[in-house]
This record gives sequence, structure tokens and C-alpha cells, in this order.
Amino acid sequence: MMRKYDVQPVDITRVEASASEFDAPTENMPTIMPLLYQSGYITIKDYNRDYDYYTLDVPNKEMRLGLTKALIPSYVSPNTLAVTNMARRIAQALDKRDMDGALTLLQTFLGTIPYCTNANSEGHYQQMLYVIFSLLTDYLVDVEVHTPTGRVDIVMLTRTDLYLLEIKLNQSGKSASHQINLKNYRQRFALSGRPITTVGVNFDGETRNISDWIIE
Repeated sequence: MMRKYDVQPVDITRVEASASEFDAPTENMPTIMPLLYQSGYITIKDYNRDYDYYTLDVPNKEMRLGLTKALIPSYVSPNTLAVTNMARRIAQALDKRDMDGALTLLQTFLGTIPYCTNANSEGHYQQMLYVIFSLLTDYLVDVEVHTPTGRVDIVMLTRTDLYLLEIKLNQSGKSASHQINLKNYRQRFALSGRPITTVGVNFDGETRNISDWIIE
């Protein structure tokens, strides 16, 4: 149904909608909102009385993890167990502040899975990394985070650090890192209280894998 309505995993978080847009019959629904709401994948988090709209989001960590695992076959690999085990090893590396090791693990893993037919855009790899990183349940992961000068592809808050990731396709990790510095994404998160690490990641469209990265 997400494919039918052209909905990405990140599109179902922090959604603003009027009651008629989600509390409605699922027959002939124009969007996926009623189905997500009635199945419990999203719930009401806030209500704005002045403008009569609701903010909806995934209810809790357990539901988010269950939803993320259900999306693994469509966005990463049919082998859900292998993906969750790989995510666990990435979490262990990040707990040691070893982003280089985490990306090496991810690169090795992606080299073992079949090619994806729709892996022809930066957006695909952004969604794939969002699904993988969302399996790291103790971390907060967000995408397309707005700053005064642009949008950060992925922001990840671990127990100790804040990571800003920029993703490129068929370019270089250096160009991704250059964009982070050019637009001064760090300034937006200066008051986070955590050390900030920027990560420029490039994917190769031919191999469908990470080709290189820059960590600063």
C-alpha cells in the first residue's frame, strides 16, 4: 500500500492533517493516512486548536521498530535477520564512536545483497540508510532536517554524539563533505550539547554500494 500511494518511510512521521484526512473509511481513500491510523502505525500526538489540525506520528519505539523491520525487504534486503544482525554490529561500532568502522560494515554488507532495480537516485539510498539506522533503537534518526541554508540528508543522535550525514550518488564523499561545510550545517546544531561529526557518503550507481566517505 505504501508503494501504491508513493509513500516513503520518512513520510509517515510527524504528519500534520485535519481529522477528515485520517479518521475516515479506508474504502477509496485518496491517501494512505486512514489505513496507517486505523492499523495503529500512527496516532495523534498533538492538536492545534487555532488552525484545527492534528500532528500524527508513530506511537512508540516498539511500534517504530516493528514497522521498520516490516520495511526491510522492500528497502534493504529480503534477509531480515541478516539486516538486523548487521544493524546490531553497526550500533556496537557507533557506541565506540567508530563511524568509519560502522560504514565499513555497511559497505561489506551491501556488497552481499542483490541489486535493487530502483536504486537510481540519492533518495533511494537516503531511505535505505534511514531504515537501517532506525533499527538502532537507542538512537534518534531524522531525515531532511531543515537548516537556514539547506536540508541535512540524515541526522543521527547517539548516546554520545550527533552525526550529520550528506549522501551523494555518482560523485564523491569529498563533494558531500564539501556541501556540509559550504552550507555550515553544524551551526544549526551548535546547541545540541553533543560533539558534532559530519559524514559525507557517496554511493556508486553501478555497484549500488558505498564507494567512499569523508568523516570530519
